[in-house]
Amino acid sequence: MKRGTITLLAALSMAALVAGGCASKEVVKAEEPVKAATVAPEPPKPVAPPVVAEPKVEPKPVEAQAAKAAAPVSFEAVYFDFDKSDLRQDARDVLNKNAEAIKADAGAKIKIEGNCDERGSAEYNLALGERRAKSAMQYLITLGIPADRLSVISYGKEKAKAGTDESVWSKDRRDDFVIVK
Repeated sequence: MKRGTITLLAALSMAALVAGGCASKEVVKAEEPVKAATVAPEPPKPVAPPVVAEPKVEPKPVEAQAAKAAAPVSFEAVYFDFDKSDLRQDARDVLNKNAEAIKADAGAKIKIEGNCDERGSAEYNLALGERRAKSAMQYLITLGIPADRLSVISYGKEKAKAGTDESVWSKDRRDDFVIVK
């Protein structure tokens, strides 16, 4: 009996699909009359743009330009405590001044050179010098200097002056700033 019921339902479904799927009336649109061809209007004639007087730019004196080009930008060094790469307040103040000088010369690329005193191994001092240079670089980036204008290098203790007291060593623990381009 189940089989007969399923067959009956299948036959009724097929009949409903066939009956509902066929359109009983064909729809044809009435023909629309053809519109007369229109003549394209002439393109507008070009109008000359109004003449605007350009402001006169007076050339700057050659001496002023030469003085500006001749005056090299100088940067102050940033100093660190023994075995540290974090920035002290005096280092931040110097970096603020250096950032203004970097911003003044928009095309300049700056290399930050990390240095250490003569104490410690060469490998340790190279790593410490790099941390110091990166610390200064990160601070300059927070001041708005684009990262692509800054690069770092560590000289470790290569540029350290020979000395056996804190007065010499304190001057060796620094970051120097050099214009590359």
